[in-house]
Amino acid sequence: MVNTTTPLAEDLAGQSYTSPNYWQIQQRLRSLIDNYVATEKLQERLEDLPTQFTNHQTRPWKHIDWQAINRNQIIGVDPEVFLSILIGALDTEAPIRGYTQTSRQYLEQLHPHMARVVGGTVGEDGELQEIGLWEKEERQHTPALLKVYTQLTGEKITPKLRTVRGYLPTDDPQEDLYRHGLHRVATEYGATCLYLWMMAHTTGALQDVLEELTKDEVNHMTKFWGFGVWAYPDTGLIRITKTLIKTRSQNYERNNLMRTLRRMMNTLNWKAWTFSNKATLLFTFTYTMHHLWKWHNTLTPQYLQNLFE
Repeated sequence: MVNTTTPLAEDLAGQSYTSPNYWQIQQRLRSLIDNYVATEKLQERLEDLPTQFTNHQTRPWKHIDWQAINRNQIIGVDPEVFLSILIGALDTEAPIRGYTQTSRQYLEQLHPHMARVVGGTVGEDGELQEIGLWEKEERQHTPALLKVYTQLTGEKITPKLRTVRGYLPTDDPQEDLYRHGLHRVATEYGATCLYLWMMAHTTGALQDVLEELTKDEVNHMTKFWGFGVWAYPDTGLIRITKTLIKTRSQNYERNNLMRTLRRMMNTLNWKAWTFSNKATLLFTFTYTMHHLWKWHNTLTPQYLQNLFE
């Protein structure tokens, strides 16, 4: 059905509409992905990683007019569904300390500089002495989402602090890090796509908040991806797929990707989404991966060696 409503002013996703149809949302998504997942921007994000091994400066956020956030800035999705997605994102973002410390433990033995960027440093007593750069940036997300939820509903909520799967080493630390790293990249990719999708369905100050979350997720996903390609130059699509979808045995305790996806769909109230909403999210995953793969093909061994040596 062709939308005949009056367009709103342009925003970060291009032309905005009060009641956009599938094709208008898809066009907004193309504009966002072309911008935020452009190859040159991914290169910039990866190339500042070596600097961050010694200079732990967080990326500053732009000014947000929190009081201007309102329900009229939600477009193309039922506001109640949007709120349920917001709660799902909150519950996923909240246990950031668990994520960072687990990743630090997998990295520490093999890549101590990256371990520090991700999870900081701990003393001999196991107490955290320095917060990692990844945590410093990611821990801004939960308070931001809580502010957004309160502005949209007038209510305050407490995110569910679910237990994060912890450090489970085997006698093969290289394989442990490979498996963990793939799941970390997949998680960051999923968050990137979700926030891009939410940006396409918002305008104004609400979209400004989501832009900052998107920038962080793109930044972190890019660094984990590029560092992983350098650390595991012999990896390939077949190995990646097998690692993500399989566990090593029936009693293997680690998550696989299918379980993670099912949990995320439940968390985001997937059953309440319209067919158009689901289709545009799938488009987001596909079109974003198209951009990422194009960038991935520029990550030659010589380029990565020059970058990280």
